[in-house]
Amino acid sequence: MSLETPPTAEEKNADACDVVESLEQIGSQWRLIVLSDLREGEKRFNELKRSTGANSRTLSRVLDDLNDLGFITRRLEEDAPVATYYSLTEKGDSLCPVFEEIEDWAAEWLGEDPAADD
Repeated sequence: MSLETPPTAEEKNADACDVVESLEQIGSQWRLIVLSDLREGEKRFNELKRSTGANSRTLSRVLDDLNDLGFITRRLEEDAPVATYYSLTEKGDSLCPVFEEIEDWAAEWLGEDPAADD
């Protein structure tokens, strides 16, 4: 028999708040797409634009947000032609296993036909 006290509502909410706060930082569609895309390595703005399908304004805003949050880093190459490169920081790279788990979950659960369970 365990005498461990069950978590209080406050403790449960604190755990949920951590999840909510995390999702607020990475949870927008475009942030997730860009973070996932940068798992392949450093990319130029136009490469990201092509690979994500985002328009320039949206991509620029998302890259600024992710840079401000510390998920990506921006590197300016001033040789001709001038180019800006983006890559994951250690913080951003730490999300790679999370993306892999989500991909595994999606492969198992989102590809199913719900009617097949009946």
